[in-house]
Amino acid sequence: MLGIKTYTQGHIDGCRRRVASQLAAYQSVESTPESDTAFFNNLVIVLDSFFMHRLRGVEGKNGNPLNEVRVLRQSMVENGDVLASDPTIKLDAATSVLGLDEGDTISLTEDDFVRLADAYFAEVEKRFSEKG
Repeated sequence: MLGIKTYTQGHIDGCRRRVASQLAAYQSVESTPESDTAFFNNLVIVLDSFFMHRLRGVEGKNGNPLNEVRVLRQSMVENGDVLASDPTIKLDAATSVLGLDEGDTISLTEDDFVRLADAYFAEVEKRFSEKG
């Protein structure tokens, strides 16, 4: 698959609706702290997959929310839910959405995920929207 430079607003909105439906489903079931973490961590992987073919040159490497989701997904999949650094991205805990440092355990709450998803979609629209 070739890298993607722009996404239609319809695609971005559809992805937002899918996330909203997942949050609504979550709110209708009984949960535990362990199931909450698994659910919200997995939703980060879903977020990244919506726009997985985005061009790195358009995404940037300045620690923006797109970078944060990329590093979180990679850390969860390849580093057992422990935040690993990515030498190609300047992710800084002080300016990131979640404030996680290298070596921190990734254990998202609903509030964490909502803040991250909102920032992620805003950055997608800013950098990748056809009207961008």
